Amino acid sequence: MGSKTAPSFKIALISMPWSLFNRPSIQLGALKSYLERETDYQVDNYHFYLHLAKTLTTGIYSRISLSGWAGEALFSPLLFPEKRDDARKLFYQSLTGKTNPLPDFDELVERVEQSCSQWLSQIQLSKYNLIGFSLCFSQLFSSLYLARKIKEAAVDEIQLPDVPTIDVPIVFGGSSCSGDIGKSLLHHFPEIDYLVDGEGEQQLLDLCRFLTGKSKILPEKIRTLRPAPDTRSNAVSLNLNNLPYPDYSKYFQEMHRLFPGQPFIPLLPIEFSRGCWWNKCTFCNLNLQWQDYRFKGSERMLKETLHLAKTHECLNFTFTDNALPPKDADQFFKNLLKKEMDFDFFAEIRSITDPEKLRLYRKAGLSTVQVGIEALSTSILTRMSKGTTTIDNIAVMKMCSASAIKMEGNLITDFPGTTEEEIAETLKNLDYVLPFLPLQGAAFFLGYGSPMYIHTRDFSIQKVIPHAKNRKLFPQNYLRSMTMLINSHKGDKKLQHQLWHPVKQKILAWQDFHKNRDKTVQHPLHYRDGSTFLIIRQERISNVPLLHRLRGLSREIYLFCERPTKLSRLFASFPTVTEQALQKFIDEMCLKYLMFREKDQVLSLAVQDTKN
Repeated sequence: MGSKTAPSFKIALISMPWSLFNRPSIQLGALKSYLERETDYQVDNYHFYLHLAKTLTTGIYSRISLSGWAGEALFSPLLFPEKRDDARKLFYQSLTGKTNPLPDFDELVERVEQSCSQWLSQIQLSKYNLIGFSLCFSQLFSSLYLARKIKEAAVDEIQLPDVPTIDVPIVFGGSSCSGDIGKSLLHHFPEIDYLVDGEGEQQLLDLCRFLTGKSKILPEKIRTLRPAPDTRSNAVSLNLNNLPYPDYSKYFQEMHRLFPGQPFIPLLPIEFSRGCWWNKCTFCNLNLQWQDYRFKGSERMLKETLHLAKTHECLNFTFTDNALPPKDADQFFKNLLKKEMDFDFFAEIRSITDPEKLRLYRKAGLSTVQVGIEALSTSILTRMSKGTTTIDNIAVMKMCSASAIKMEGNLITDFPGTTEEEIAETLKNLDYVLPFLPLQGAAFFLGYGSPMYIHTRDFSIQKVIPHAKNRKLFPQNYLRSMTMLINSHKGDKKLQHQLWHPVKQKILAWQDFHKNRDKTVQHPLHYRDGSTFLIIRQERISNVPLLHRLRGLSREIYLFCERPTKLSRLFASFPTVTEQALQKFIDEMCLKYLMFREKDQVLSLAVQDTKN
């Protein structure tokens, strides 16, 4: 047998902390499979975050990675020694409320630095023609630091006798490199030679062809400060159905080497779509790198899921989508249900008020969702361009509870331009959602590239300024000239902080209620159906649970409003009951927080007890 031809070009792709350690990088997996399908290049993927999780222990690594800012704070002193004191403060502020004490900040910084040096000593830099870093949230400082160490290591090797000159170009790419942010990174950090703005597959391939001399032209969205080549537009969108499956083999090799006892089963990321089919939210900047909205067909998604499950013997998956494509997601879960495999999925979805759809999703394995709730005031939701109402949001919270789907979500606080009336509405509506899993309060920040960032004057924003947390991470001269992904603003900020204080306190009370309630009882607001009557059990804060009994027509009306129901439809469906009597019944139910009404729609809030 003949020997295999050596690869003409070798690439190292690196994913840095603070990616969650129990999942491979879909960015690295997708790029590796694409480049190796299209060329004879060798692509080596490195999940450095596994190495650091081993160094710090998975428990400590997880707590830091879930914070985000705390992780960036650990790398900040390694890039900017003068920021150590500020970074230390941010580190502890970001982990406030955590129960178990963490090791000393300075000790952790030292361990992180040693881990980087040790890991780099295991790599032969001279064998690569290109080194790439994929940047998503909380990976900026770690990637910049390791890139700098690689450049320093190259210089050290050049200074040694009989060592060939090494000048390995470094490329950055990913969602944190879009637009002016990418340009800013390139101008401030000389360790970056090239930067990909937008989708990576084709542009990284074009960069490799440029570096090998096969092309003298770079796509215009590959940034560089090196001698300027000719550039051209490369705006063609990839057909997601034609992409190869992501290659996670290197992650599993690294995982088994570092954790031979395999104390965890990885959660595999999968991609159904790119972009967002709604893409109108005024505060959102999650889709800067995508040219348009595209999605895979349900059959393709099914084949990819089954392939990854059988290849890696994993059943836990997380969709990377900003929102699942509605029709193809329906068909995907229908087809998956037929496979009779015990899958477990996480997905981000928009508000779904159809109980049958959510029950289908749950049966097929969708156990946890993140829903873009964001507000419990319809007028705020309108200014956010969410395309939803308060009753839509409350309905999806109820439907998820009824379908045994864990729902996660945020309530954005300190939103610019909020009025006292909207605060009062939010506080009132928080009483209605008490039985459902609590939201997290998320203070508003001004995201680069969002409609609010572009049209500041339309949203009570007078000026864009550096975020307080970035001020603790970057020296002042960087803050003056860099474009940041996360920003703050001048306007009515102090007023909003005061207005939103009671909302924040009520969210904490909501969280405490669910933390401390008796978990042997299925749900804080549930009913049992007696065919001709209902018994509703209702828990409230600091009160003995209440029992309500609805008989006859009262039972039928309550069950009829399982989902948001227009009053006109309700009146037409119960012609023997006068509109006045129906209105009185609804008012009584709303006063008891058993139903919710918004304008001409009404929703029953109790879910059925499935334990009996």
